[in-house]
Amino acid sequence: MVLLEMSIVPIGQGESVSSFVAQCVDIIDRSGLDYELHSMGTIVEGELDEVLTVMRLCIEHVAQAANRVSCTAKIDYRKGAAGGLRSKVDSVEQKLGRSIRR
Repeated sequence: MVLLEMSIVPIGQGESVSSFVAQCVDIIDRSGLDYELHSMGTIVEGELDEVLTVMRLCIEHVAQAANRVSCTAKIDYRKGAAGGLRSKVDSVEQKLGRSIRR
């Protein structure tokens, strides 16, 4: 299982990119993969080929409106592990002995 954190930014499209983010989140949501949106990017969980395909679709979609697209991605590949979106945070909360803001 893979956790892919990505941030996709169209270059030359102004300061606010929330409309592009919304379009990418729609693509991710329709993929059926588990994901979490946060203020600086999106984390998607799935098999390697699935998350890379979703990232490619998002980049290609943004590239329809922008001649240049910047993408930052980080991958955590772990054999046999699923549910990392929640289990990693749950583990930290257990060690703290309390809930944290999510």
